[in-house]
Amino acid sequence: MIEEGVRLFQHLTVAIGVNPNKHPTFGRDERLAMLHDSTRHLRGIQLTSFGNRFLIDYAKEIGATLILRGIRSPADFEFERVMRNINGDLDSNITTVFLMPPRDIAEVSSSMVRGLIGPKSWKTVVRKYVPPPVYSRLLKTFNGRGERKPVA
Repeated sequence: MIEEGVRLFQHLTVAIGVNPNKHPTFGRDERLAMLHDSTRHLRGIQLTSFGNRFLIDYAKEIGATLILRGIRSPADFEFERVMRNINGDLDSNITTVFLMPPRDIAEVSSSMVRGLIGPKSWKTVVRKYVPPPVYSRLLKTFNGRGERKPVA
């Protein structure tokens, strides 16, 4: 999705939203580091994060006129449709653009990847669905049983 965004737009800001109600496997700094390592070959991209605020407000703050969102499934479409309408109510000068991901990653989500970790041969399966920097971080974080390694 990021590669397609870079192809379509002169400049692309990729922002990780930090939701205080969610408890992701990796913290903001780790997620930004993996994103940086996964996109270092791309030009015209800025990586950043924002917390506890609406995406539309962050987009307005950085002067964005477009928000690029991916849709993987009918459930994603319904959620994104509602969010697009709310965002339009909050600021009609910012347009939401939807893209569908390439077929090889169309079903990939963080919760899907987390669900694959644990069973025998999980490493072989997960490797197919995440960029190499993310895979390396997953190997460092989880042991062969899919449990978080103890912090030394």
